[in-house]
Amino acid sequence: MELFSVFREAGIAALLSMLVTLFPAVAGVAYLLWPSEKRLAFLRPISLAGLFAGLAGLLLGFINVLRGIWMQDPVDWKVVAVGSAEAMVPLTLAFGALTFAWLCVAIGMRRKANP
Repeated sequence: MELFSVFREAGIAALLSMLVTLFPAVAGVAYLLWPSEKRLAFLRPISLAGLFAGLAGLLLGFINVLRGIWMQDPVDWKVVAVGSAEAMVPLTLAFGALTFAWLCVAIGMRRKANP
């Protein structure tokens, strides 16, 4: 249950940024199943929102790492490394979700072109 303990320890801002990064994947699946110009037009701003949420999660994580460095008198660089790795999770999730979403769009466009 290591995965669920990570989510329990994440802050509300990290959880929200990771949740928003998943919206493009859902919109991509919707376009894959029911391709239309309306869904494609909706996917573009949702993709930007997912990207910006991932970037915000990354920066918030790095802010917390820098705060941790400031709070410790002897800096434990292993903790800094783990914190930096955890800070990259929202952006990595955002890139993965965006990749999946736009692959769904590519397949949906092919399906739409060949009825």
